[in-house]
Parts: sequence; C-alpha cells; structure tokens
Amino acid sequence: MKTLAVFLTSCIVALWIGAIAILSVQNFTPVSFRFFTFQSIEIPIGIVLAFAVGVGAVGTALLQPLLGASSSGNRFEEE
Repeated sequence: MKTLAVFLTSCIVALWIGAIAILSVQNFTPVSFRFFTFQSIEIPIGIVLAFAVGVGAVGTALLQPLLGASSSGNRFEEE
C-alpha cells in the first residue's frame, strides 16, 4: 500500500512539473509583484509558478514533522 502512495505522489508531482513547463513555454508574459511600496523585477510567470510550487513542497515537507503527521497513517492504535 505504501508503494502505491509513493507512486501516486510521484505521478502528481510529475504532472505539476509538466504543467509548469508547458505554461512557461507558452506564456512568456513578464509579471511583477507589488507589496506596499516594494516592487519586484519583471520575471516570466512560469518561473513564478515553479518557485511557488517549490516553496510549497519544501514548506509541506517541513511542516509535516512539526504538526505530528504520522508516517503510517494510523494515529489511533488499539492497545
């Protein structure tokens, strides 16, 4: 069962990477962000999406141990 979960996770990640690659090739429109008075440089939206997915993946990987997510999936075991 764990092998199936790893396989499905890998497929989902591969689909996201493929979608980001297609979007970055087709849509080369530069975007810039404005936060209060600060403004970023103009970068393609594909790079912004790739960065956002990377930050989300790393953030999820860091928060899972902190929030106590169990690796087995069975949080309530009978004694």
